[in-house]
Amino acid sequence: MSALMSDARPAVSLAPRPLYEEVAELLRQRIFKRELEPGSWIDELKIAEEFGISRTPLREALKVLAAEGLVTMKVRRGAYVTEVSQQDLADIYHLLSLLESDAAGVVATKATEAEIKELQALHKALEAAAKPGKDKAATTDQFFAVNEKFHMRLLEIANNRWRDQMVADLRKVMKLNRHNSLLKTGRIEESLTEHRAIMDALAARDPALTAQRMAEHFANGLTAAE
Repeated sequence: MSALMSDARPAVSLAPRPLYEEVAELLRQRIFKRELEPGSWIDELKIAEEFGISRTPLREALKVLAAEGLVTMKVRRGAYVTEVSQQDLADIYHLLSLLESDAAGVVATKATEAEIKELQALHKALEAAAKPGKDKAATTDQFFAVNEKFHMRLLEIANNRWRDQMVADLRKVMKLNRHNSLLKTGRIEESLTEHRAIMDALAARDPALTAQRMAEHFANGLTAAE
């Protein structure tokens, strides 16, 4: 028997994704797209019938979303899409500012030239998404998607999985209000200007200035969201 054959191993059989996780993702996207509005009651019977599932995986999915802060469970009343208060927003932006400013400073210090170029490419995509002449809603959706990629890539480069997990959870709740803030007149242009300042500080390899620019970005974002 050849060495190649002797080293052969049986194919690994991966377990399929649990049904409740698939249901959670479907509901999560409906919440982000505001097909399920903040404060609205989630009709379990209707959704279970629509998805062709029993209420057991649906309830498990709702528990996942409740743990993420996207759904609020009320005794004897069922599940509701979470309504984010002004205090909630202030708390979320405060924590995101601390976590992502720290990450930005790390990236300014430790990122390779190739990683900086990745962020520059994402910034160019952000500039393109903000160009005038497009449908406003489409522009907002595209800008939001690219902006999310930029921030998540910066976090990946900073390489702290515990921070990444905290930011991911906070950003899910922030999405309940984020589109509203970007729809405010001039906010996309302001956000773009803030991103340019962040990129300039990164290119200068100035960790303190990069952290400061990121903190300013979140402070202005909170003002727009309120």
